[in-house]
Amino acid sequence: MLATRIRQKEGSFYFVSFKAPDVLKRVKFTSRFYFEGGTIEAEADTDDPIAKFIGSVERSDKAFQRSLSRRKVRDIVNFYESAETQPAIPGTVLLFAEEVLKFKPMGHFESVGDLEDPQHGFLIIDGQHRLAGLHFYGEKNPSLLDHIEVPCIIFDGKTGEFAAEMFVTINSTQTRINRSHLVDLMDRISRYDDKTRLAANVVRKLYEEPNSPLQYKINRLGGRSRQEKWILQAELYNEVKRLVEEHEKLFMKEFRGKPDRVFELIADYLKAVRSVMSSVWGSNEKYKFTTSVTLKALIRVLSDLIQKRDLVDKWRDSPGPQVFERLMKNWPPLASDFRNEGFYERFAAKGQLERVRVIEQRLLKEL
Repeated sequence: MLATRIRQKEGSFYFVSFKAPDVLKRVKFTSRFYFEGGTIEAEADTDDPIAKFIGSVERSDKAFQRSLSRRKVRDIVNFYESAETQPAIPGTVLLFAEEVLKFKPMGHFESVGDLEDPQHGFLIIDGQHRLAGLHFYGEKNPSLLDHIEVPCIIFDGKTGEFAAEMFVTINSTQTRINRSHLVDLMDRISRYDDKTRLAANVVRKLYEEPNSPLQYKINRLGGRSRQEKWILQAELYNEVKRLVEEHEKLFMKEFRGKPDRVFELIADYLKAVRSVMSSVWGSNEKYKFTTSVTLKALIRVLSDLIQKRDLVDKWRDSPGPQVFERLMKNWPPLASDFRNEGFYERFAAKGQLERVRVIEQRLLKEL
């Protein structure tokens, strides 16, 4: 395929103008998907071709794209049908090939030449909805598809983290993407500092590790799920990041920024809370103990406990929840305070931020 090579600093990428049918044959539609102990069947209305298409899109926990929006695809199709005199796709679509693509300059042109096709197709960094809309526009108007050229920028030979970083950069600055989706990718992005990537990695472990009291209870991508969710990933990430920053010496130097070690400490603490408060743990239909406001307060209580240096030393000598359980022996009588009825009066506050602090202080009082 004819391409223009563009060099910037030590890297390079390519510009290619594809006929619409040619680009649709070369791309793979994917969406990020989390496996909650099994697979979740895609919901699709059999009478809606767009829903069926979205239901057939490959889902992978290795992908970085958010799920396709049926409404957005339909709106784009309508735009293509009404855009008779103006360009249908005036902006470039960003594509990514995992392998290094061979580029052969033409004659004396160093920047123009033949670019080989990737063996496994292109991943879409930006433009998945536009191309999905183009797919349906072509089904309705097959004779018109050849008259549309799609400007594409192609990146190659980098790692999957590079494509994810491009996706985060684009969607965190130009569009309103769910923040939990961005947090889900932070530990893969090199431009974030070590504390940010550590916090994101720990939150991912809290979600997926079998020995985590929060396994599958964190709403990672903000979408629908068959599992009950207790807290948004972005909210939990903020608390873990705050914990790491408040105890930077412990986590970044003594623990050497190892996410496994930080996860073990937080998980053991939460196991202790679960054991001591077993009567209300997970009973969100009657209590607000494992809802986001209390979980955030619990992470802040952990930060207060870590101030006690001997506690961390005891945990290091004998890892497990027992060291925390002994401190919480006076907590069980507090269970009734977390009943749904009258909860906001018992923990009166002007807003959620203040309520987190009120709950934190109430729990600390009984330590």
